[in-house]
Amino acid sequence: MEETVESSVTEGESTIEKRDRKAMREFEEGLDQPMDEEANMLKNMNKEKGLSMLMLLRLSFQSLGIVYGDLGTSPLYVFYNTFPDGINDSEDVIGALSLIIYSLLLIPLIKYVFIVCKANDNGQGGTLAIYSLLCRHANVNLIPNQQRSDENLTTYSRTLVAEGSFAAKTKKWLESRHSKKRALLVIVLLGTCMMIGDGILTPAISVLSATGGIKVNNPKMSTDIVVFVSIVILIGLFSMQHYGTDKVGWLFAPIVLIWFLFIGATGIYNICKHDTRVLKAFSPTYIYVYFRRRGQDGWISLGGILLSITGTEALYADISYFPLQAIQLAFTLFVFPCLLLAYCGQAAYLVNHKEHYKDAFYASIPESVYWPMLIVATGAAIVGSQATISGTYSLIKQAVSHGCFPRVKIVHTSKKFLSQIYCPDINWILMIGCIAVTASFKNQIDIGNAYGTAVMVVMIVTTLLMVLTMLLVWRCHWILVLIFAVLSLVVELSYFSAVLLKVNEGGWVPLIIAAFSLLVMFVWNYVTVKKYEFEVYSKVSMSWILGLGPSLGLVRVPGIGLVHTELASGVPHIFSHFITNLPAIHSVVVFVCVKNLPVYTIPEEERFMVKRIGPKTFRMFRCVARYGYKDLHRKDDNFENQLFDNLFSFIQTETMMESYSNYSNSAYYVNHTHVSRDELICNNNNYDNNNNNMVVFSSMFDTIIPPDSPHSAMSFSENYIVEEEEEEEEGEDELEFLKTCKETGVVHIMGNTVVKARKGSLLPKKIAIDYVYRFLAKMCRANSAILHVPHETLLNVGQVYYV
Repeated sequence: MEETVESSVTEGESTIEKRDRKAMREFEEGLDQPMDEEANMLKNMNKEKGLSMLMLLRLSFQSLGIVYGDLGTSPLYVFYNTFPDGINDSEDVIGALSLIIYSLLLIPLIKYVFIVCKANDNGQGGTLAIYSLLCRHANVNLIPNQQRSDENLTTYSRTLVAEGSFAAKTKKWLESRHSKKRALLVIVLLGTCMMIGDGILTPAISVLSATGGIKVNNPKMSTDIVVFVSIVILIGLFSMQHYGTDKVGWLFAPIVLIWFLFIGATGIYNICKHDTRVLKAFSPTYIYVYFRRRGQDGWISLGGILLSITGTEALYADISYFPLQAIQLAFTLFVFPCLLLAYCGQAAYLVNHKEHYKDAFYASIPESVYWPMLIVATGAAIVGSQATISGTYSLIKQAVSHGCFPRVKIVHTSKKFLSQIYCPDINWILMIGCIAVTASFKNQIDIGNAYGTAVMVVMIVTTLLMVLTMLLVWRCHWILVLIFAVLSLVVELSYFSAVLLKVNEGGWVPLIIAAFSLLVMFVWNYVTVKKYEFEVYSKVSMSWILGLGPSLGLVRVPGIGLVHTELASGVPHIFSHFITNLPAIHSVVVFVCVKNLPVYTIPEEERFMVKRIGPKTFRMFRCVARYGYKDLHRKDDNFENQLFDNLFSFIQTETMMESYSNYSNSAYYVNHTHVSRDELICNNNNYDNNNNNMVVFSSMFDTIIPPDSPHSAMSFSENYIVEEEEEEEEGEDELEFLKTCKETGVVHIMGNTVVKARKGSLLPKKIAIDYVYRFLAKMCRANSAILHVPHETLLNVGQVYYV
């Protein structure tokens, strides 16, 4: 019996403790509420505009230089890589041509241009853009810093999942375990790393293939000379990157247009002159005949055939530059026919000149246009390389925003187009990689094998992500998703199996590049997530802050202290660490959180959100600055001034909202004088939350009029007028006080953290954190440099994080 009583008491005490903890949590949330009210006040300023046919044609023309430069240079090297050991039978050329035709039809045209390109994040393409789309439709982000207010953003497009649907079941399965989220991120990073490898291999093979035409008229010329000329062009190409594509972009579209017209006209010429029978390759039966005749050699030759569709993955990554309709129009009516004519023309020439398999492209060109074609081919190769390099910069920027890559310097090269950027560190790494690949292999065969491996991995990753996108975002029926996945994977895995047979012949290059890049990205993301978890775990309780008193138990010195933190809610541990070692703080404290969201951009009018923390006497605020993966902290954007403009606007808005709140609260009290003080405070809280009013903690007590007070007989209108004037004066005083503090001085307080592995951690974890991450952290840019914080206003607070 006694045991039963003790148990009941224990259970009772446990229930009371739980109730107390819940009450304390609700109390603290009331002091530091989410920023849903501010988010609801933001207006949708973006409106889609229709495109006229003339504008659509103009954009289609411009897209040639940016989007299709890489895909258009493939005819330079496809047949050489398909038949590296020579052509034995003319029918083999017909079979290879049939494979090329249907590869272009199935992969670039049907799959990418009309299906995959529609899976864009407000016009942004690439594997990380799809990942951002999935992060908004499912809770798969490893850094859980998103709030409900973020969903109200103009660019935060998301659709709700119906309960019990197949999409809901898929979403639940994906969110069920942390390991599945991390596996999804690894798949995305693998595709990203292969795209970085693409940025190294594309300039190498394109420029080397274009300059290889010099040897056609000079057969005795050494290969080393061709390699030297290619390296000189590559050095010049990467040295000009800091000028930006905007300076020379007007040349891109005309060069590629002339290139496509040349290869299309040359194709028609060769078909009419040499052999029109190659047109029978449009029959898919010749694919079956090709594999039956060549057997394993035919299967291995798929590694060369797939080079005809290289550049397709770059097409998807570069769709942000132009509307989807313009890209579809350009490819369907111009690029696709010209490529078909070019390949058919080369095949017609090779049927009668099998000995020219090494230089099929230049050998099939009429002598009268040889030199113009060589010049245009070199220009097209440079343009195609430029598009891939620019795409790599954008990819790195997306990875940095997602917390998957060290912070590198990013420079805007255009004031009109924010997507045109330049990364100096990445640029020189790409240049060294291109030169090393070109000088080491010296021929198209090995580089082509490496190029094919990188392209196929990216395509397979895109297919896997598209399956999730079709289920969670598009809500397609699972049968349609299954058909898409099966057809895509059958084709792509066939090509991938062929390039795997050539791993020892150059295919290992992108694997090494991807392995190194994946190590960097995975380690950086892993430690970033652990740091955020440490911040959340060690944040300071609001009850502790309240216990310090109005002056926080410190000496309040004139000025404003901007405490930078990764937390969007709660008081960071760095604050308590700071005031413990230095018992003084500025008169005004603002907790600044720069948060990256899985959206491509955030309009400036929606970027900053400000909230008061605690009573007014504390002079404490929170400012959350939200950025998308296409947004940058540019030097001409004064982050500090923008922050204070939004802070001052918040004070003015708060004053007006409090006046309205006092009107409502006073009316409520006059009609219900029997309500207790605590009940009234609770009711005020509920009323304010329901009506999205930014009422602060101190104002909860200002509107209460005791029943026995002489002022209770005063008319309601007189009460309201007096209180409104007092609130306005108080708001103006606080605003003047903040401006005075700003003039006195602003100090940025940032954490200078050192991350170490916990004692007893496994050896791989110690190596990753204590050596790899520490090296990357020393090499990357500091947060102060990204936000352009002057050194004289920077105060670093040292901390050690054990993860």
